Amino acid sequence: MAYTGNVTSPESLGRILQQARLLNGWSQRELADRIGTSQRYIWEIEAGKPSIFVTRLFALMRETGTQLTATIDARAAATDADA
Repeated sequence: MAYTGNVTSPESLGRILQQARLLNGWSQRELADRIGTSQRYIWEIEAGKPSIFVTRLFALMRETGTQLTATIDARAAATDADA
């Protein structure tokens, strides 16, 4: 089963990434360790903390009429979590 959502803001991207993390059964710290960053960084992304890059990215998308969607493949998440 796959879950798809529209990404319209840093906050919505953060929520989708949080759901993907939770479907994998990982804590923020576990995900941070997997990608070589800090738990705080994961928290900031999931909270939708704005940055210059992300703010400009979403402004560019709005101005150009670009839509972004994200799909979480729950089967892949479950399989990866078992590995």
